[in-house]
Amino acid sequence: MRSIRIGAVLALGGTLLLTTACNGGGGTARSGQAGGDAAAAKTSAAVVDIEPKNGSQDVAPDAPLKVSVASGKLTQVSVTDRSGAPVAGTLAADGQSWTPSAGLAVDSQYQVNAQATDAKGIAATATSTFNTLTPARTSRSQDNVVTGSTYGVGMIVSVNFGQAVQNKEAVEKAITFETSDGTQVKGHWMGSQRLDLRPQEFWKPGTKVAIHFRLKSVEVSPGVYGGSDRDESFTIGRSSVSTVDDAGHTMTVVRDGQPTQTIPISSGSAAHPTYNGTMVIEAKEGTTRMSSATVPGLKAGEYDLMVPHALRLTDSGTYVHGNNWSAHSTFGSQNVSHGCVGLEDTAGNGSDGSPAGKFYNNALVGDVVKVINSKGGQVAPDNGLSGWNMPWSAW
Repeated sequence: MRSIRIGAVLALGGTLLLTTACNGGGGTARSGQAGGDAAAAKTSAAVVDIEPKNGSQDVAPDAPLKVSVASGKLTQVSVTDRSGAPVAGTLAADGQSWTPSAGLAVDSQYQVNAQATDAKGIAATATSTFNTLTPARTSRSQDNVVTGSTYGVGMIVSVNFGQAVQNKEAVEKAITFETSDGTQVKGHWMGSQRLDLRPQEFWKPGTKVAIHFRLKSVEVSPGVYGGSDRDESFTIGRSSVSTVDDAGHTMTVVRDGQPTQTIPISSGSAAHPTYNGTMVIEAKEGTTRMSSATVPGLKAGEYDLMVPHALRLTDSGTYVHGNNWSAHSTFGSQNVSHGCVGLEDTAGNGSDGSPAGKFYNNALVGDVVKVINSKGGQVAPDNGLSGWNMPWSAW
């Protein structure tokens, strides 16, 4: 755990009191201060208490770590892990207690040193050394970010867990974003194993984004911990929002706010209409085998093709892709697909100079594709990266 030490020193009666003497014993102790060359030791009225107690084992990382004092005020508290790295914390304004700024790490040892003085300025110290638990079970987490990549303005970060998450709030707090322009990001759970995260509006071009995953010490479900800490980053590229007018058989591409081209298309037929709504390119798959046997609601044998320039829009199988089997006259006039948006392409694996090839080569994962005027239903927010169809108030 990377931490910043926060020390707190209080002055009483105009005198700053520091001591290095310590007297352990269960996390609670008193200690004396010499009153003169030959005077008897004086006992401080301050009583320092540390939780967890000295020698505690298998402490949960979110268990209360607290230093408190009775009949006195804390003057200094330091907490370090096994490597000697300090743990950040806060001393209460009244000097009565100290608490850490964040949870502890699993499978680690901590040492606490605390000092306080009573009303007469006599010091007391206490120490405690304890060990946090080693998780018996962990849950993997995977996401759709490749560090160093550039994504479109519709990019949604999607995190999938290996099993159901019960402590959702703690998981959300353990995934934080830093953005170059201050954009705020919020998460929404798509069931119990998937957390999608996005801003309120599309990202601004050029935004740099860093994600900090601190899940290793989070108990995601009873007895199960997150298993990994990692940092990832990406950049938002130029804006590209393409609007498919299903009834008009066209797709208008708007780059950085300016229409750049209108492409004749062929989308879903009356029997297999294309989804309406805002979708996001979630993968560039190149030439891909598409079979009706893999699509819910379709029968095996309806089609089985190698399709060029495939850009996936939904998990259920909606694509913008090259169509190299329909006649030229189809595009801009007829909807003949099984729900995808088809752009004219050439035989074989298509060509970079075709409408499909040009669109594919200029596309980024995270680019937005909106479909309007279709006879199909609205795309579900959890079908691909389609969370933009959910209002922010419900996100």
